[in-house]
Amino acid sequence: MPTVLIVNDHELQRLGYRLLLDSEPDLSPVGATADSAEAVRMANALRPDVVLMHILEPTTDSIDTVRRIAHDNRLHSHVLVLAPVGLDAYAWAVLRAGADALLPEDTTPHELTAAIRVVAAGGAVIPPNLTRRLIDIVRRRSPASTHLPAQRLGTLTERERQVLGALASGWSTTEIAEHLSIAPTTVKSYTCRVLAKIGARSRVQAVAFAYESGLTAPHTTRSSQP
Repeated sequence: MPTVLIVNDHELQRLGYRLLLDSEPDLSPVGATADSAEAVRMANALRPDVVLMHILEPTTDSIDTVRRIAHDNRLHSHVLVLAPVGLDAYAWAVLRAGADALLPEDTTPHELTAAIRVVAAGGAVIPPNLTRRLIDIVRRRSPASTHLPAQRLGTLTERERQVLGALASGWSTTEIAEHLSIAPTTVKSYTCRVLAKIGARSRVQAVAFAYESGLTAPHTTRSSQP
């Protein structure tokens, strides 16, 4: 049963999230806090499967909290962030910090609990409309900002590039396996190697890398062939 740590600025909303999670037979809230530093301490103490962060007033502290939890290899906790609509640059920073999922704060209860399950299982969740805006942010980045990603891209084999491109296009493991005529387990092995080589923690970060490095064109859509 996935366990969830709730991080939210408002006591009433923290209670609302706890009640929502308590109503789901397969989800278990294990703690709640309003403080970023306390969130890190509680994550270390409770080792939740998912840290649900609702960022009402985004700050550099909240981004640092995501980074500290996401990159602590002892925790194996996944971070799902709910953020106000319209903060695209902040959303990009959160994903680069290591968040596994990013949803608008007006997400429905059903969508939220479904996303928690996906993230707990090691998946990633970003709404299509937000993905489009994040791609636009990448397009506005200066050439100098893509130098390091381009260097890391050069370490990938041709097959690893194909897998990364497919991931960036939104293809599932099964779809990639069918297209490349390889086993799903082989796709997972390639994905792990790609993440290690490019320094990414999750598929979400791998997708961001694909756009930053220029491997995937900004106009790429879900229906494209990998």
